[in-house]
Amino acid sequence: MENFKSLDWDDLKVFIHAARGGSLGSAAKRLRVDQSTISRRIAHLESTLGVALFERLPSGLKVNETGDRLLCHAERIESAVIAMREDVQCGGSRMAGRVRLATMEGIASLYLAYRFVELRKLHPDLTVELLTSPQSVSVNRREADLFLSFFRPTGQGMVSERIGCFQLGLYASQEYLDAHGVPKSPSELTKHSFVTYIDDQIQLDSVRWLDDIIKSPPVSFHSNSMCAQMNAAAGGVGLVLLPSFATARRPDLIPVLHDKLSTTRELWINVHNDLQFVPRIRAVSSFLKSTFKADPLMQASTRGRKMLDTLLETDTPVTAHTV
Repeated sequence: MENFKSLDWDDLKVFIHAARGGSLGSAAKRLRVDQSTISRRIAHLESTLGVALFERLPSGLKVNETGDRLLCHAERIESAVIAMREDVQCGGSRMAGRVRLATMEGIASLYLAYRFVELRKLHPDLTVELLTSPQSVSVNRREADLFLSFFRPTGQGMVSERIGCFQLGLYASQEYLDAHGVPKSPSELTKHSFVTYIDDQIQLDSVRWLDDIIKSPPVSFHSNSMCAQMNAAAGGVGLVLLPSFATARRPDLIPVLHDKLSTTRELWINVHNDLQFVPRIRAVSSFLKSTFKADPLMQASTRGRKMLDTLLETDTPVTAHTV
């Protein structure tokens, strides 16, 4: 027990980042120190506690059972330290500092980025770090302050709120439609080529939206970038399924079968429960909510999901949606 008197918060902070990142290098990068410092801190913590906290593997560090238990306690201390710092620095009301918002590339680049000037007018001392990621970002692991997702993430210690819903539809260039014809019904889609994601690179099932419209489509172009897909379709490569917000400024993309086929995705804002009332976090969160609420494109309705096999049988106008 005497050793606990010399327990150092800096050692615990290093331990938390090493556990989250799974390596000395990831912790060093996040904390902006060299790997030898990380190694020394972890060794000091293990010596202080008298136990090993990691399995040292060729691939990196793996938290053992004891380390996993300590991590739960250390993260609670981290939350208290963050809350204390925010309260002292912000005085409970000041809108200043940095907020890291993580979301998908498409909505970040094509919708959010140029709208943040309005937030800047409201709160000139706020700085937004817009992080684009093809995978789920953990606010529990402090990878971002806010995560805007197309699904409701699972996990403890997180507050999630549905703040919008957007529609997706098929688009093509005039050049493509002139060369291959305009499909008049869902059954004709099997005769056309499609642009979509690289299947083995998809890390979020919520972007498998083309599956909502057609099963096993003939694909002429793959990319892990929605922006690249959009530009490929604009160049005439094939049909592409895109969110309505992505095509608002693209007159070179022609809607296809929008009266018969579409799907939707929800928008969820996610924050760690320790940060939900921090002024700078609330300011960005409120801005996102008001922006989406005021935009009809971001307030589509959701209904039951229909797949192409039903459409091929009936050839009647049906809208496919996520639930």
